[in-house]
Amino acid sequence: MSIWWSLHLRREAASVPLARRLLLGTMETAGVDPDVSYDLSVALSEACANAVEHGGDIGYGDSSGAFRVTAYLDGEKCRIEVADSGPGFTRPQPVRLAPSGAENGRGLCLIQELADHVQIGNKPGRRGAVVRFDKILKWRKDAPLMAV
Repeated sequence: MSIWWSLHLRREAASVPLARRLLLGTMETAGVDPDVSYDLSVALSEACANAVEHGGDIGYGDSSGAFRVTAYLDGEKCRIEVADSGPGFTRPQPVRLAPSGAENGRGLCLIQELADHVQIGNKPGRRGAVVRFDKILKWRKDAPLMAV
């Protein structure tokens, strides 16, 4: 069983909980274990918050005011991708812990901790950053859409 959806969202704070609620609703409907759903929803929120904060530049056209979220539930795995139209990363980004008590800089580290596999980089040949992460799914016993 596969589920796939993609959202084109404005770079506004209100877009973050919208994406999170859609992911949680999809996973609940499919029968994904609530702990796995929660982990993925926190990781998605962090990736979306980064896209809202860093993902655009007013001087680069209309697309800089938006970002894209795509989610795939396919078999035993969920893959989520958040892509923006910002300047991207100027060099490869090592994921490192933020200083204790820091209010910023923990998002990529949280994603790394909550997901099984994480890729962070730039869109090939275009402006913008892409954060992609996967997690192996666990299913509730009564899961209506569980992979067979």
